[in-house]
Amino acid sequence: MIPYIPQIGRLCPNCKLGDYPSIEALISHFNSPSTCWPFDARPQTLPIPSVFNGRIPVTGTCYPQSGYVYGVGKNMLDKLEDDQYAYRRKINPYYPFHDEGEWELGKFLVENLTQTQITKFLKLRWFDSPDRAKPSFTTKDCLLDWMDSLPSFAPWKVSKIEFKGYKTVRPVELVWRDALEVVKQLFSDPTFANHMTFHPHVANVENKREYGDYMSADMAWKIQDHLPLGATQVPIILGSDKTPVTRLTGGIEMHPVFVTIGNIDSEVRSKATLRAWRCIAYIPVVKFRVHPDYQSILQARLWHKCMDLVCANLKAAAKDGCFMPDPSRYIRHVFTPLVAHVCDLPEATMIAAVSKNSSPLTMATQADFGDGILHPPHTGKHTLQLIVEISRTVDPWDLDKFQKAAKAINLSGVHMPHWRDWMFACPSVFLAGEVLHTCHKFFADHPLKWIKEIVGHYELDTRFMVQHKRVGTRHFTKGITHVNQMTGCEHRGIQRTIVASIAGAVPPRFVRAIRALVEFFYLAQNPVHSPQSLQSMVQALSDFHSFKDAIVQAEARKGKKGIKEDFFIPKLELLQSFDGTIKKLGTLMQFSADVTERLLITHCKDLFPRTSRQIKDFTEQCVQILNRQESMEMFGLYTLLTSRGASLVNAIHAEDEDITTTNPALSWVSRVLPDEVRSIHGPRPVRNHFLKGILSEDALTAFQLNVAPDYKSLSPSEIRRKYAVLDFDRALANFICRSSVSSGEHSRWDPKYGCFQVWHKFRLQLHSAFQPRVIMPSRVVQAYPPSDDFPLGNCDTVLIDAMGTNGKMTSYIAQVRLIFQPIVRRGSNLELPSYLSDPLLYVQFFRFISSPDDRPELAMWTVERAYTQDENGNRCREGAVVRVTDVTHAVELIPVYGEAVANGVSSATCLEHYERFFLNSFADKESYHTFSTEFV
Repeated sequence: MIPYIPQIGRLCPNCKLGDYPSIEALISHFNSPSTCWPFDARPQTLPIPSVFNGRIPVTGTCYPQSGYVYGVGKNMLDKLEDDQYAYRRKINPYYPFHDEGEWELGKFLVENLTQTQITKFLKLRWFDSPDRAKPSFTTKDCLLDWMDSLPSFAPWKVSKIEFKGYKTVRPVELVWRDALEVVKQLFSDPTFANHMTFHPHVANVENKREYGDYMSADMAWKIQDHLPLGATQVPIILGSDKTPVTRLTGGIEMHPVFVTIGNIDSEVRSKATLRAWRCIAYIPVVKFRVHPDYQSILQARLWHKCMDLVCANLKAAAKDGCFMPDPSRYIRHVFTPLVAHVCDLPEATMIAAVSKNSSPLTMATQADFGDGILHPPHTGKHTLQLIVEISRTVDPWDLDKFQKAAKAINLSGVHMPHWRDWMFACPSVFLAGEVLHTCHKFFADHPLKWIKEIVGHYELDTRFMVQHKRVGTRHFTKGITHVNQMTGCEHRGIQRTIVASIAGAVPPRFVRAIRALVEFFYLAQNPVHSPQSLQSMVQALSDFHSFKDAIVQAEARKGKKGIKEDFFIPKLELLQSFDGTIKKLGTLMQFSADVTERLLITHCKDLFPRTSRQIKDFTEQCVQILNRQESMEMFGLYTLLTSRGASLVNAIHAEDEDITTTNPALSWVSRVLPDEVRSIHGPRPVRNHFLKGILSEDALTAFQLNVAPDYKSLSPSEIRRKYAVLDFDRALANFICRSSVSSGEHSRWDPKYGCFQVWHKFRLQLHSAFQPRVIMPSRVVQAYPPSDDFPLGNCDTVLIDAMGTNGKMTSYIAQVRLIFQPIVRRGSNLELPSYLSDPLLYVQFFRFISSPDDRPELAMWTVERAYTQDENGNRCREGAVVRVTDVTHAVELIPVYGEAVANGVSSATCLEHYERFFLNSFADKESYHTFSTEFV
């Protein structure tokens, strides 16, 4: 780390006067009797990291001398009032539009129609009616000019870039804006006020260190040690990827670059629609008029040169600091270290300035990629030393000699990487582990191909096709082998069931290798980590390397030249760095490329149809459209607040209640203007069934059934016939007997002559196992009767906690066959006891026949159908009636297929045809955590 050297001659950021030689002198000025900022004007409370506001007791500490405030400034919305038309908006907040209705019409037209369509709309005869008001804008040009006149920040620029002596097919035009100005806009956006952290901190849960967002990890604390007294870190997170905008002949390729800041909560940053990421540059991908051998090195040098220009002021702020207001208007002394750059592997090697057969993070080269060893970091300092040594003997612009010399020591030939003078920046750190490419796409490119090779396409497809369909879960109706290009969502869907699906079709050691990888992927995606979870993750990767020889023995790994016996896979080597990256930077999910992949679509590919489709000025048109979108979003929020007299400061709100939404704008408006929430776009809140639903006895699970049942009144005989549950009467009678004895309540109500409301499904809702304040989306549990599509019914499986015969709570796996509630006939004076007043379930049980330890290659529980004898001595499934509140989780069962799937089985019948099943611990990440830590 380079020590901080104080900047000489600072003005007071509050009064803009004085000349203070150091930050300590400035602090003394604020603490003096003659201060320009009296004590009674200073904030009484400041936000604390959200991790300390949770349900679970958390101990720890914030960095003691960080996040000082130095006066009051203007947040992002305040600065809209510095616009040249601000005086007009004091009279009409919607200026240049006539009123709110006209503003909403104009915004709708610009957001949803092309320019040609807007013109056609404005020429409709509908507007010719004398009794109908016409909009003030009569042409699309007038409307667009008005939108372009709205207040905006960080203007876009176009700069011509040249490499002396190297010509390009097209002129090199960089469209960009000052990254520091964009960061100032993000940092002062009041929308994020309740979703920001300003202090590095250490959090401990049950005396164990917890790693969450960046500010809770080691690097934040380490950097703060090297910053001046009271400084505030604004961690810079970049994202980029080369993308084709059009696939036409002569189509466009470009490198859009995005930025966000690590102060904003990762749940907000992970959603592209919440505006926590901003585009700062469109770096052109051009073709040079040189030999093909030198194209890549020149393109890489061009990228780094453009990044130098875009990020120049960010680098200056990282070294010297600057003052900027936060969302609550308080001015902070800010430093901007680069902590992460989200990208895929080819881009990472280009950024790190290393060759393609080398790791961008460690000193490993191709021959080391499959050895399962964590190699020393390939630091930026080491790379720069090597570049300097080459440059002493070879001119960097003698491309042939310089590139050969660089490749001889595993460098790419880039001689001036953009991070070379960025304080605290090291590519072995900021090229953080990226889950989408390093885990999910690696899985599709390698392990999935190994599985296809050994199981066979037809058999593998069949195993996925016949799995039971669950609501809200991806089901591969046509199998998985026919899909050439998959999304991250499809990769995750396959990983959910792949381990249990291949059991029996491949050797056990092969299964164990695949299971170890999937387990590693699941653990790597934890939203919070503990030393134990990190140790489990490291152990899972170690297990893969211990059992990967089974893949070679099965001849599953093949290349163009036949069977391969090595594991020289670059992404496999990157997995070794995940543990260290999490400790340095926090959870990896905050750096997933899912959001930047989405931004590439919204900021490039989706924009092409909205332009004139002329390649020559496409980028400039994109910038104009994005500028309008950004201005309209800010202006819409500004007018919503000011026209209704609300403050432009989002007051710090200590959230004690459960979290159902991560949409900051929606949360803000719902508190100050609850009637206007419809005006806010973006993710909607999760429906909270804990407010009005049925709660379990421990209040940890909520259940919801529709107000109107699917059958309002069925007799016992109708239930037996329609649902094919022949022992329903006996099971209900046993339930009533048990419940009356345990509760002491008795009733004259006779179930034989009773009537029942019946539902086909209910919803089950839980809190997150990782973050107990977060309410998860509800899970649908189905119990449909037999039909043409489902000849044996469509019924899901659940985990039930009920009192066993030994008087202790026992866990059962059961299939829900019927959801019902007894009702008293109209006019009857009977009252139902409390144990019949809530919905009940008729379930059929499975029994556990083996534990995870019995089959270590799977590490899953195995269950089989439970049977009993009826009164006639016939074998029948064991069923019982239980309360709906006895259900704790919805679970997924995967049939024990054996060597091949049985003939005649479909997804509609697999739960009824097979007798034995694996309890799938990979059904989702919450289930995996539950079965790994809580379920016994």
